[in-house]
This record gives sequence, C-alpha cells and structure tokens, in this order.
Amino acid sequence: MIRRSIFWVMAGAAGIVVANNYYNQPLLAEFASSFHTSERDAGMVSVAAQAGYALGLLLLVPLGDKVERRAMLRILLCIASATLAALAQAPTLDWLVAASFLTGLVSVAPQLLTPFAAQLAQPHRRGEAVGIVMFGLLCGILVSRSISGSIAQYFGWRTVYRIAAVAMLVTALVLSCVLPRAPSTYQGSYRGLMRSLWTLLRDEPLVRHTSTIAALQFAAFSAFWATLVFHLRSMNPHYGSEVAGLFGLVGVVGALASTGAGRLIDTRNPRHVVLASGAIFVAAFAVLAFLGNTMAGLVAGVILLDLGLQSAHVANMARNMKSTSHAMNRINTLYMTLRFAGGALGSSLGIWAWSLWQWPGVGTVGLALACGSVLVQFGPRAAEPAAG
Repeated sequence: MIRRSIFWVMAGAAGIVVANNYYNQPLLAEFASSFHTSERDAGMVSVAAQAGYALGLLLLVPLGDKVERRAMLRILLCIASATLAALAQAPTLDWLVAASFLTGLVSVAPQLLTPFAAQLAQPHRRGEAVGIVMFGLLCGILVSRSISGSIAQYFGWRTVYRIAAVAMLVTALVLSCVLPRAPSTYQGSYRGLMRSLWTLLRDEPLVRHTSTIAALQFAAFSAFWATLVFHLRSMNPHYGSEVAGLFGLVGVVGALASTGAGRLIDTRNPRHVVLASGAIFVAAFAVLAFLGNTMAGLVAGVILLDLGLQSAHVANMARNMKSTSHAMNRINTLYMTLRFAGGALGSSLGIWAWSLWQWPGVGTVGLALACGSVLVQFGPRAAEPAAG
C-alpha cells in the first residue's frame, strides 16, 4: 500500500519544476527593457519555453515507459539546474531565448510524475492520485508568476533563475530519497518506442479527443498570460511585473478544483465534468474580452479561467490514465505534447493580436479558441474507460 503522502511530495515536486516554464511571463517587459528590444521580441522567451517543453514531452517523456523513472527524474532535474543557471547569466536576448528553450526541454518531470502517481495508486483511486499531483503542478504554474514578479521587482529578474537552479537540485535529492523504484513496462528500442506513439494515437480515439480540447483551451490560456503584463502596463495607473505575478495567486482559487475533479471522475461521467468546465472557460474569456480593461474584470476573469481550465485538464488527464495502463507515459506524451503545442501557438497568436489590436484582439482570439474547445465536444465521441 502506497502512502498518500507520497502523492503530495510528488505534487510539490511537480509544482516546483513546472514553474521553470512560467517564471518568464510576468518578466517579459523586464526582458524588453534589459535588452533594449520590443515587447514582441521579448515575448519569444515565453514561446521558446513552451516550444521546448512540447519537444521534451515528445522526445523524453515516452522514456518513462522504458527506463527507471527515479533515476531519469534525477538526471533531468540536474540538467535543468544547469540551464536555469545559464538563464540567469544571459548576456543577450538570443541567449535568453535559447536557454529558455533548453530549460523547457528538460523540465518535463511533472509529466513523468503524473502517470507515475496513477501507476502507484489503486485502480479505483487513480483519479484522486492524478488530481493531487495536478493540484501541485497547477499551483506551481500559478504561484510561479507571483514569485517571479515579486522577486524581480526587488532583486532583479536574474535572481529568479538563480533561486530556481538551486531548487532543482534540492528537488532531485528529495525525490531520490522518497520515491520507490519503478520498473519499465516497455522492453523494445527507443525507435520502436517512438513509433508506438503513432500507433497509440491512431488506436486511441479518446486521447485524440481529450488532446484536441486541451490544445484549444491551453492556446487561449497562453494567449492571455503571454500578453497580460503588456496590458497591465497600458492601463492607468501603469502596473508592473509584480502585479502581473500576483494574478497567479488569484488563479489558485481555480486550481483548488483540481483535486475535486479527480475524485469526481472516479465515480461520475467524465464527459459532463469536461463539458461543464469548458462552459466556465468560455465565460471567463467573455468576461476578459468585455470587462478586461478594469481590475475587477481581470480578477473575475482569471478566477473563472483557471477554474474552467484546471477542472477540464484534470478530468481529461484522469480519463487518459484509465485508458491504457501499460503505456501511461506515452499516452501522457501524446496528450501533453499536443496541449503544449497549442500553448506555444496561443502565445504567438496572443502576442500577434496584441501588436495589432491590443487587448480587444487578445480577447477575441481567446474567446474564439475557448468556443472551439466546447464545439469539439459535440463531435464524434470516443468510448470512455470503465471507472475503477
């Protein structure tokens, strides 16, 4: 019997590591100022981090089915520490973009920990286990923005990455001491492992369905966060990176739904959870599009945004983890790669919309993507795995 506390340790580690990809979002204006460049060029740091993360999901996470995961986690975290140290020393914007890409590439530990938790849990508790780890991961995404914005305000943005580099080494040590060894479930070659991704994508309609929803929602979410700091600076009074980061704390209200969504999917129809979450997500962008020029509108929109996104994400993750137990890491690879590819596209669309039409353009892009994620759910339906 695996102690429940292990899942909370995994949740904490997931949050600490995933934060590496989000520290940059409240700092984009700081990057533009430091390197004397445009906001659009500075936005490439965010795009590079998400693109690197998507590639790491595709190339590295499938190895979780082939190699011992505890050792793999330790290696990845040590490399991430080195790339974060390189970020802190970046002399040019190009260096910063490249180091952000490499940091994203190796910061995929959370996507190894989620299927690891599902494998350790009893079958009828998998939704809850996924929900716990996802709660930590989602809090890491949200709180990271507040932490980086506040630290940058008083100590400079380079200090953010120095602290993060040390955090990776501490996390590697804790996981090495706490996690059990996890034997592999795939004995073939790496080439065969990668070929099997296509087979799984072809044979698992549920994964195609959940991935499409997730990609559209995360594209909208990223369009918002990649441009929020620019929008806040354009408001009167002009807000800085610290205020942009504090919006992450507002989003924790939505992240609290993640554990509940995981438990709910263990006993209820998961489609209903995802559809209800999608409706909340659309409502969030309606608020942001029409009331986003006020602080009250932004706060209300962020709470709804994270509530809808995180509930749908946890429900979709739990659905996937129930579908094919021997290939959990590869299923997670497909889902998360498509999701973060959507995030990278959404960041690009958001920055492009901001450069042309400012906040109304960002709101329109986000609302269109959010509506698309709901419409997909009324298309052909995939069979759901049995509960428990």
